[in-house]
Amino acid sequence: MSKQNQLTIIQYPKCGTCRSALKSLQSKGNDVHSRHIIEQTPTAGELKELVAKSGLELKKFFNTSGEVYKELGLKDKLGAMSEDEKYALLASSGMLIKRPIVTDGKTVTVGYKEEQYEQVWNNGKG
Repeated sequence: MSKQNQLTIIQYPKCGTCRSALKSLQSKGNDVHSRHIIEQTPTAGELKELVAKSGLELKKFFNTSGEVYKELGLKDKLGAMSEDEKYALLASSGMLIKRPIVTDGKTVTVGYKEEQYEQVWNNGKG
């Protein structure tokens, strides 16, 4: 019998997708620590670690459908920014970060897809 995963979900509690993700993780018996993405926004250093562990490109961590992203016109500006500028920007506002981010300290997922969660976090337990 595999032991429960100890996970941290960095999320926005009012976000429906985040609530679904949290519910999915908890329903499979995972021990989930919830972290409010606005009140405890990841630092640039934390974000660098999360991006590295996720295996994804940095741009995948931007909440491209969010209001702040659109207000700042980032679609046209990101290309000209340095990596450090992008990390600083993400760390400046939790609303710019795609959510939820889930990690066990080794693996990181961004966003919520049930199939991905089944594979990565829920070990096909049903």
